[in-house]
Amino acid sequence: MPITEFLEKNAKYYPNETALTEINPDLQPEHPLTWREFNLIEAAPGGKYRREMTWRDFDTKANRFANLLLTRGIKKGDKVAILLMNCLEWLPIYFGILKTGALAVPMNYRYTTDEIEYCLDLSDSSYLVFGPEFTGRIEQLSDKENKLRSLFFVGEDVPSFADSYDRLTGYCSSIAPAVELTDDDDAAIYFSSGTTGFPKAILHSHRALVSSCKTEQNHHSQTRDDVFLCIPPLYHTGAKMHWFGSLLSGSRAVLLRGVKPEWILQTASDEGATIVWLLVPWAQDILDSIDRGDIDLTKYDLSKWRLMHIGAQPVPPSLIKRWKSVFPAHEYDTNYGLSESIGPGCVHLGVENIHKVGAIGKAGYLWETKIVDDKGDPVERGSVGELAVKGPGVMKCYYKNESATNEVLKGEWLHTGDMAKEDEDGFIYLVDRKKDVIITGGENLYPVQIEDFLRSNPKIKDVAVIGLPDERLGEIAAAIISVKDGLEVSEEEINDFCAALPRYKRPRKIIFADVPRNPTGKIEKPKLREIYCGGSLVEAQTTK
Repeated sequence: MPITEFLEKNAKYYPNETALTEINPDLQPEHPLTWREFNLIEAAPGGKYRREMTWRDFDTKANRFANLLLTRGIKKGDKVAILLMNCLEWLPIYFGILKTGALAVPMNYRYTTDEIEYCLDLSDSSYLVFGPEFTGRIEQLSDKENKLRSLFFVGEDVPSFADSYDRLTGYCSSIAPAVELTDDDDAAIYFSSGTTGFPKAILHSHRALVSSCKTEQNHHSQTRDDVFLCIPPLYHTGAKMHWFGSLLSGSRAVLLRGVKPEWILQTASDEGATIVWLLVPWAQDILDSIDRGDIDLTKYDLSKWRLMHIGAQPVPPSLIKRWKSVFPAHEYDTNYGLSESIGPGCVHLGVENIHKVGAIGKAGYLWETKIVDDKGDPVERGSVGELAVKGPGVMKCYYKNESATNEVLKGEWLHTGDMAKEDEDGFIYLVDRKKDVIITGGENLYPVQIEDFLRSNPKIKDVAVIGLPDERLGEIAAAIISVKDGLEVSEEEINDFCAALPRYKRPRKIIFADVPRNPTGKIEKPKLREIYCGGSLVEAQTTK
């Protein structure tokens, strides 16, 4: 069954119930509105602090966008890229694409123009939906030779080089298009990347998306009474696939546009959130704000909040102990997943296993795991090896990249590149990563990109970028810099130089030292981690 049928079922059985709520705290008025001010805000699309959508409206909007795409000549197998911040339109656009038989291609909102262009070309995307935050970046693309046939803009002040999503969908039929879909049809392309920083296009089928619905709902037991507070970006497999539990159960989700501790708690209180998925920095910020006295918990009604879960990066056990001391009634869970394994919980801790905090858990619902050596043979329990996973959410392939696919897919098993070990009870612990990707605040940083940039500084002889443990962000990027003989450079000078990088890519720590390389010329990053982390990342976090 294709995933679009879940949406159609909810629209049929719960047509007038709220499916999605969007909260934008930046638009919250500072004073009670007069009737005139209220009417002005009501009339301004995107100008509301709080917007809602029923299941019927959700399905209708998806149908309208699907029919708009069909009028533009889209056909089964075409690709439609999405470049939007979290908003009420995001998911209806995603499902509208799927209803045409085309593939949805969500894109990271942090991508530069060059990265957007690269990913559009890599995925063969011929249509793009984008929001006002990206007008400047997309305008630079509109004058170039590329595969784009149509650009759709979501919002007011439509640029001259794009069509209005809001206006055009209003003219389209609300009836679902007569496009036959099967479980094995391609559904979506997500982007991942290794240490080179060049994204790979990950191809998934409808079967994989449906399996993530079932895995998520099994792990967190969503019912129609639940309210899921979704804060992470929807382009990320984790956020969307956790929401799939709400889709399967027909329950409401709240999209919060902001991560300030008081916004999270206020929204959870006002909306009656029962499930909240946080990243480590956000949980850390909430606890720190409470400790400082900036937040008074008596002002919030959090009685319905039953589950706090964290994913996307290693979780310090000390953080969860702190959280439980402040919120003893909360169940806690963590999930391990990859974009290649479609998001939530191919490995899953389980709320009943909080005594195993520090582990990522056991094989998730519908999944199998094994830890293997370099030959692919299982290692003895307690020994370190590479984690491999098997299940219905494993990608079909890296799109148009057979060699990369063959490196990680061994039959039905996906080799994750993460080193792990299993304890006597069968719980899996991450030890380190084969890949050198740095996960900071749930986002991937690619060391080679930062290293290449720093090497353009005429005073720098060599550089290596590694991740250092950080209680708040999980990891931070540290640059080990070797300066050219006879020259001097200060930390302040390096930081000023790095101002040309996007903020999230700038190294947070500068270390002046030699950069060790092996006889073949490769940087010895394990040695650097041993020097500056005292061992593996997870061990360093655990002992803090």
